[in-house]
Amino acid sequence: MSVAAIAVLLVLRAVLLARSRGTVLCSIRIGNRAWRSGVARYAGGELHWIPFFGLLLRPRHAIARRGLTVSTRRPLTGEEGPAGYWTVDCGGVSLAMSEDALTGFLAWVESAPPSAHLDAA
Repeated sequence: MSVAAIAVLLVLRAVLLARSRGTVLCSIRIGNRAWRSGVARYAGGELHWIPFFGLLLRPRHAIARRGLTVSTRRPLTGEEGPAGYWTVDCGGVSLAMSEDALTGFLAWVESAPPSAHLDAA
């Protein structure tokens, strides 16, 4: 396969991920590493994050809702990321998403069954 064909397949994969039902554009940062772009989708009690660039459609990270607490949330500055995006810190993981996606994420976290927060420290 030529390099151009592989590039086209990777771009097509990214477009299909971004347009899939139930996904939102979401960047992830673990610790102090750089932001990585991808999509997030809710699957039961987990948020699955899939990178835009990669070969597999499987999630690279799964964040469980059980025991999840949002420590901070704030708008991203111009040098950190796109205008209008917000970041939420959940332990050692930070997520960056649009304000609409943030509203959905916070509703998902808050809609957990009462026993789900028993594990939170």
